[in-house]
Amino acid sequence: MRVGIIDYGMSNLLSISRAIEKIGARVELLENPDKLVQMDKVILPGVGAFPKGMKSIREGGFEDAILAYAKTGKDFLGICLGMQMLLSQGQEIEQTDGLDLIEGECLDLPKTDSTGNINIVPHVGWEKIENFVDSNFTELDNSYMYFVHSFYAKPKNTGDILCTSSFGDLTFASGIQMENVTGFQFHPEKSGEKGLNLLTKFLNK
Repeated sequence: MRVGIIDYGMSNLLSISRAIEKIGARVELLENPDKLVQMDKVILPGVGAFPKGMKSIREGGFEDAILAYAKTGKDFLGICLGMQMLLSQGQEIEQTDGLDLIEGECLDLPKTDSTGNINIVPHVGWEKIENFVDSNFTELDNSYMYFVHSFYAKPKNTGDILCTSSFGDLTFASGIQMENVTGFQFHPEKSGEKGLNLLTKFLNK
């Protein structure tokens, strides 16, 4: 299996590459958007701000290639910022159009909960993943995965929520999915054996 990881200058690619190789797939770092179509699966990682991420994707010529790849029906995965950019819009720094593969927007994590208690943002650490709706992943319900984020996904359609997690008293979509397009807010490549298990299940879909 050939797994392409998009290199658009916004991620440390080493950890995700090693994780994919560890579970037995062949990894190719994609600097040329024309190569996406050759891959069996494609992963869009990302660390940083939504506007800069989308600017880098567009300047690198990846936007059209990603949209075309998604239409092939082959599996596409966004991780962290890569998940957020699957949405229609991001509100970080300024309103920015995303890839619009899944309708919705990316919003600030609340700095206080509904009773006024302070939430620590960015949200860094291990949180439980719950309520998987895809049978490929349900055995991972109640697993803990590693998060680093200040924004969260709010899909327009609740049917596009793949799994949920909690931040203060906010329940948010820690995974989203529509057909062959999937996103995880957490970092499976940094989440130990459970994270590797999740990546294995994605590759075996």
